[in-house]
Order: sequence, then structure tokens, then C-alpha cells
Amino acid sequence: MKRQELDQFDIKIIRTLQRDSSLSQRDLADRVGLSQNACWRRLRILEEKGVILGRTLRLDRARLGLGLVVFVMVKTRHHSASWLQTFRKHVSSIPEVVDFYRIGGDYDYMLRIVTEDMASYDSVYQRLIQKVELESVTSYFAMEAIEERRPLPI
Repeated sequence: MKRQELDQFDIKIIRTLQRDSSLSQRDLADRVGLSQNACWRRLRILEEKGVILGRTLRLDRARLGLGLVVFVMVKTRHHSASWLQTFRKHVSSIPEVVDFYRIGGDYDYMLRIVTEDMASYDSVYQRLIQKVELESVTSYFAMEAIEERRPLPI
């Protein structure tokens, strides 16, 4: 399902749920201007088509003691399918890696790591480099989250 296939009600449902996925069916239907049944049917279609992948809750990192955000840029000399599979599996096994991208430009991969402090990050770094050969690992430490986890612009 492509963006142009979504009508105004689908877009209202998505925007509303991006702001608050805990809404009841009744509250969601009221906010988007549909009957409960019509809203429920549209929601099921959006889920079946893979537009809505699930519903999660947002947590306050600071209140959970997860005050350090690190953007890690990785370069590698290896680009084989088997190396990539090993690297993906390894990085995906590290719970502190909350986002993981293959990118273009000077680096090959970008990771967003969320952890407690510098000592905790060092532990993550040691785990990251222990199983796969990497050319370079460069870390950028976030000073302040100005905008974090904004809704998608739909």
C-alpha cells in the first residue's frame, strides 16, 4: 500500500495512532470521524497491508537511567553477503543498539546506541568489535535530544 492509496480517513487514523497508540477503538473512531466498525475495518486493512507494523509505547530514557545516546559510524573493508549476514546478526544481538542502518557516504553503517553512561557504552563497544573485523568505528555522543521519535510525516 503506497501513500497515494491512503485516503483522508486512513491518514487521520495513522496520525492519531502515531501520537497515542493506546486509544480505545471508540476514542480512535471519534477522533477520526468514523463509526467504530468502519474505523476497525480500516485499521485491520492497514495492519494486514503492513502499513501499521505494531503498536508500542514510548519510554522516558532519563527516568529509566538510560541517559547516553551514541551515534556510531562504522566502516568496513568487507562487503560480501556472508560477512554482512554475520555482522547484521551480531549487531542485532546487542540490545543497546536501538537503530541500525546501512548507509551511503564515507561510512558503511550507522548505529544508534542507548545506554546508561560512558562505562556502559564502552562495554557495548567492546561487544561490537569482538566478533567481526571492522575498519573503523567512530562515535558521536548526543548532548541533547531536541526532537526524538517524531511521528512520520504522513
